[in-house]
Amino acid sequence: MTFEEAHELIKQTLPEKRYIHTLGVVETAERMAVQFGEEVEQARLAAMLHDYAKYFDVDEMRRVVVEEGLDPNLLEYGDELLHAPVGAILLSRQYDLDDAVLSAIRNHTTGEPGMSRLDQILFVADAIEPNRDYPGVDRLRSEAARSLEAAVVATLKQTIEFLLKKSVRIFPLTIETYNDFVNIP
Repeated sequence: MTFEEAHELIKQTLPEKRYIHTLGVVETAERMAVQFGEEVEQARLAAMLHDYAKYFDVDEMRRVVVEEGLDPNLLEYGDELLHAPVGAILLSRQYDLDDAVLSAIRNHTTGEPGMSRLDQILFVADAIEPNRDYPGVDRLRSEAARSLEAAVVATLKQTIEFLLKKSVRIFPLTIETYNDFVNIP
């Protein structure tokens, strides 16, 4: 799948506000790929497709989780997490996409221990794209300008703190990713 084909698909799939967010993620991922020496076209493609399944029917996404044998814990934590792994699976079924691109899409919400640099770029770019406006986003942007790994840790911390303040359960993979990145034994 080319970037242009992905762009057309997403333009038809997402509502305007999410489409604008996606363009911001593409811009940010492209800049970060250049900054951190990663493949720019892969970063652009992963960013364009990262929210492909965001507005798909929740029951259908839950069915894909079961059918594909994905981590059953996904069904016990907010439905918000489903679109990343389900999107990667559905895209892999329908389009010829590189495994690295699919991995970045799959991991952009929860993270994963040992994430590739492309995974890290999309994970951070999704949090800091120019249309994001929340307390702490400028600090995350500063970290991303300095160090990719520091930006991943800061983004994980921000996510965990946000979820703690909401008094909701935190998906175990996010905690495992944080522990992996800060090298806690």
